[in-house]
Amino acid sequence: MSGPTRIPKTYKLFINGAFPRSESGRSLLIGDHRDEVVAHLCHASRKDLRDAVEAARGAASKWASMTAYNRGQILYRMAEMLDGRRAEFADAIEVAGRRHAEARPTRSRTKSARPAGISASTEVGAAVDRLVSFAGWCDKHAEILGRRAAVSGAYHVFSLPEPSGVTAIVAPDAPPLLGLVALLGAVLAAGNPAVCLASELNPIPAAILGEVVATSDVPAGVVNILTGRRDELLVHVSSHREIRAVSAADLDDAEIVQLRSGAAENLKRVHVAPRGSLEAWLNDETESALGRLEPFVEIKTIWHPSAV
Repeated sequence: MSGPTRIPKTYKLFINGAFPRSESGRSLLIGDHRDEVVAHLCHASRKDLRDAVEAARGAASKWASMTAYNRGQILYRMAEMLDGRRAEFADAIEVAGRRHAEARPTRSRTKSARPAGISASTEVGAAVDRLVSFAGWCDKHAEILGRRAAVSGAYHVFSLPEPSGVTAIVAPDAPPLLGLVALLGAVLAAGNPAVCLASELNPIPAAILGEVVATSDVPAGVVNILTGRRDELLVHVSSHREIRAVSAADLDDAEIVQLRSGAAENLKRVHVAPRGSLEAWLNDETESALGRLEPFVEIKTIWHPSAV
């Protein structure tokens, strides 16, 4: 007897705390190693990106004005919810991630979405740990990045880190969950809202992460997740004036040039992680270090008269 039929699930976008379909009406097909369709995902358009940025902009002040302790609690809650769905995430990571006619010509159609040397369960566990680590930075990074400067005159001078604003995240193709969580955790811990573009090879973990965010006390609009194609959306990410910073990984040279060329016109920060070994994502000491938050804060200097 044959096994039970697996019904392909349809995953939607995650924008402003809701799960809308793409306004374009397009979808992406994700296949397994036998080239059988296992999921349908929305194919995000430029309009979907604009909607996500608008939602993030509307949530920016609320997220930044929360106490650092509260933001840390919310990130820790995300880790708890992710941990409770380990089996589902591991199963999603195992999907080969081949895209049928939608596959990018620059990416191998037979390339696995699960990096060699990293098991799916290991990746999920590392993603949980990464969120816990960034939760711990929420109420500590300001003390380390800020300082009091010695100046000549009757003044106290303080430098304080503040969130940069709406940040676009371009997740690596692999590891699809850990790569996205690592980039997202740093941006959220610094107090910024995020618009995330999921892995192309396997966007299913990112879509499930949207369900985790929706049940983790994260204010609507703080995290927005799009599934689509980089070659369509990167040009709009780079040129959108309300996106203040970009955090990306696993980009080729042409994609990096495209991001930085657009950013030069509107002066957004672009931070691209080098394309090192995939196993390097497992190094929690390096990947959750304070340096991961620093590119996404602005330093505000305050001069205050002293009594002397």
